[in-house]
Amino acid sequence: MNRSVSRYVKISAVLALILFIVFSIYIGKYLLTFINDPEMFRNWIDSFGIYAPLAYCGVTILQILFPLIPGEPMEMIAGYAFGSLQGTLLCILAESLGSILVLFAVKKYGRKIVEIFFEKEKIDSLKFLRSDKHRILLFALIFIVPGTPKDLLCYLAGLTDIETKILIPIITIGRLPSIITSTLAGDHLGDQSYIKAAIYIAIALLFSAVGILIYQYIQKRNKEN
Repeated sequence: MNRSVSRYVKISAVLALILFIVFSIYIGKYLLTFINDPEMFRNWIDSFGIYAPLAYCGVTILQILFPLIPGEPMEMIAGYAFGSLQGTLLCILAESLGSILVLFAVKKYGRKIVEIFFEKEKIDSLKFLRSDKHRILLFALIFIVPGTPKDLLCYLAGLTDIETKILIPIITIGRLPSIITSTLAGDHLGDQSYIKAAIYIAIALLFSAVGILIYQYIQKRNKEN
């Protein structure tokens, strides 16, 4: 990457980050009502009318482009505000678009754009995904299992030599298990079916715990090798 391109990337990233912070401050007070007053949050979403799904997708895409908060709360919000079916579809659409934008950005600008959001140690901890002969299978396994750092993995995918046509299905379809459990939990919260919501949250936490163990095992195994 030459100096002028590097400068352009940094300036663009700073401007985009400022825009995201301003937008987050405005949006954040409404997102907090999901915890304090869920019905008020739903009314706020409804106030967008036919543009409510578009507003949600925009926020979700920004969350993936600027991974400062985890995606699971946004998925639960989708289920609460739109129901499990529509919420799942909106999550798939928004998260897929955000993931693909990240992939192409990293493919174009390289590691420097990844280091804006993640520490070098975190990036290097997954360097085996760029060299292991089974990296496609490993990447798919780690990405599909709930609880793994999908935002980091999405950025890291662009640093590998895995073909884009292979990566896109992994970083889009691979989010489904997490999306489905989160939107179902959010939907039942909206219906005040708290026992069902608790069951889906427990399932999500269980999958996440298993996913983290698998992720840590793979990291440890490759570190030893």
